[in-house]
Amino acid sequence: MLEMDKINTYYGTSHVLQNVSLTVRAGQSVALLGRNGAGKTTTLRSIMGLTPPKTGAIRFEGTPIRGLPPYEVAKNGISYMPDDLRIFPDLTCEENLELARRVCKRPGYWTREKVEQLFPVLADRRKQKGLSFSGGEKKMLSLGRALMMNPSLVLLDEPSEGLAPLVVRKLVETIGEIRQHGLTLLLADQNLKFCKQVCEYGYILEKGIIVHEGSMEAIWANEEVVKRYLAV
Repeated sequence: MLEMDKINTYYGTSHVLQNVSLTVRAGQSVALLGRNGAGKTTTLRSIMGLTPPKTGAIRFEGTPIRGLPPYEVAKNGISYMPDDLRIFPDLTCEENLELARRVCKRPGYWTREKVEQLFPVLADRRKQKGLSFSGGEKKMLSLGRALMMNPSLVLLDEPSEGLAPLVVRKLVETIGEIRQHGLTLLLADQNLKFCKQVCEYGYILEKGIIVHEGSMEAIWANEEVVKRYLAV
């Protein structure tokens, strides 16, 4: 579904991603692992066109998308939950969700009612403004808004960050429910245990370079790799 081939992305003169190549197959859940500053967020932003790569190729469902503006990438079927969530604070929960549907106009399973079934708290707070939401509720709303675009691929940036263990367990269940409806996921997260529960395959980034890849079971079992690239 998604192929990145030798992507090089810069911030000014800083060479952040260096020949990054990865593949996400349809129906897969794939993790981008690495410490802070490893290049995980930049990889997702490169896919979305928010930080356009200077060289390399990105193909989505066989179609080149590198160089497209972010709104065109979204219309092609990729949605993005950024690490800062980007909730509109002066819009209600309902308006935040509806905005995504109206902008993207992609038909599919996900409606406001389906999102509220997934996150019942959003139904309870339908008319409340995003400003009043807690961090965990904003995360639910941001993920719900990504689903409202009815994408084929969802990019999740640090979905487990800042969440209490009980909420993380609920997020694991939620991602399982989402995947039952055929969605493909690429998520960036530092929480190896969380990624092992929701992903089959992983890539490890270190200073903008993919230094290791493999099944999540194999990565989890490789103490040397975990200690070298993931231990805090």
